[in-house]
Amino acid sequence: MASCYRRIAIGPTALNIPVQRPKSRYPVEIPVFPSRSYNNQFSFGIALRPRNCERVEAVRPEGRSEGGADADKVGPGPGPGRCFYSVEDRTVEVEKGERNRAVEVVVAAAMTVVFGVGNRVLYKLALVPLKRYPFFLAQLATFGYVVVYFSVMYLRYHAGIVTDEMLSMPKVPFLGVGLLEALATVTGMAAGAILSGASITIFSQTFLVWQILLSIVFLGRRYRVNHLLGCFLVAAGVIITVASGSSTGHSLKEAGIFWSLMMIVSFLLQAAGTVLKEVIFLDGAQRLKGGSVDLFVVNSYGSAFQALFIGLLLPFLPKLWGIPFSQLANYLKDGAACFLNIGGTLSSGCNGAPLLPLLFVIVNIGFNISLLHLLKISSAVVSSLASTFSVPISVYIFTLPLPYLGVASPLPTGFVAGAIVLVTGLLIYAWSPSGSSSALPSPPT
Repeated sequence: MASCYRRIAIGPTALNIPVQRPKSRYPVEIPVFPSRSYNNQFSFGIALRPRNCERVEAVRPEGRSEGGADADKVGPGPGPGRCFYSVEDRTVEVEKGERNRAVEVVVAAAMTVVFGVGNRVLYKLALVPLKRYPFFLAQLATFGYVVVYFSVMYLRYHAGIVTDEMLSMPKVPFLGVGLLEALATVTGMAAGAILSGASITIFSQTFLVWQILLSIVFLGRRYRVNHLLGCFLVAAGVIITVASGSSTGHSLKEAGIFWSLMMIVSFLLQAAGTVLKEVIFLDGAQRLKGGSVDLFVVNSYGSAFQALFIGLLLPFLPKLWGIPFSQLANYLKDGAACFLNIGGTLSSGCNGAPLLPLLFVIVNIGFNISLLHLLKISSAVVSSLASTFSVPISVYIFTLPLPYLGVASPLPTGFVAGAIVLVTGLLIYAWSPSGSSSALPSPPT
């Protein structure tokens, strides 16, 4: 049978021009054959059998050449050339896109781990000059975020990256993020004043559990067995690493059940805020018709509402740090003098300021940006795993002779075992069973 060739016109209109049938190197045979019988009756069917490959040629109506003497009369110019589409090429394209996305997620996760380690180490260093003013450092970071994020968003708006549609998105979800993070800060500060650092790190592993549960409930996400097992091993590895010290169990008994539950609630609120950010990205993709909300829009409005609620709770927060509200003004003034390290008695013992606190604030901002970027292209659970992986690395770095810290901390006895369990959990989580395209959740589209 003769081959069939069809040309498809793309564009707002199609011209009524007769199409000549060119000779194709890849004819398509359409044989007629009897199909199987149904109720003792035979029917005839048509089967398409492409030879070598399938292709579609698409040309614009203006500038397409039909051949023949009148070919130059169509359109002012030669127009674009022919475009061929092949099923095999499309498959390769999809696989290449999946590989590129996986590489992007791995790079973003590595950056999150690096910033996470720097954030933990520099926080400890920043408290060396500001050891008497931790509440001042917390407020400096909280309100500093608002200035930095809105400044960057302003520049990105004028560069055309942030659009009016992004800025006109409903602000109620951002208000919810700010409220959840403010409440998480308050409850975490209250429990942190009682619990030890090792206990806080152990309770922080509930953050991953809350994220999994909340994403199942509110995002309808389903996890494979290897995902759940991997997350469990990651959390167990961190607990083994940190809890191997002899004083950890004793500090947990001293803290009591109430403050332990308070810290767990703090991480529940943090996880809810992270999942709500993921909901904002998903909703933004629908509102922007396939576009993506700029992460500085999410960070700016979320931080602004968090600072607003922190300001409303300011009369109660200083008491959690043992500061009477009547002395708050003097406390902040003394903290600013120590931060600036200006001459006088107020700055005595503030060696390392303002360099160390500024480095902490800068790296902390970078950590939050990298964490939100990873959340945007993957999921809340993946971002949490990357953040968790920074814990044992930070524990090891504290065993090195760092400046301003004096004597290095001893390496916990269960460090190696905990690190092995943690890495095993990450490998199990990233493992993709046969027949599955990727172990990573799909990004918001």
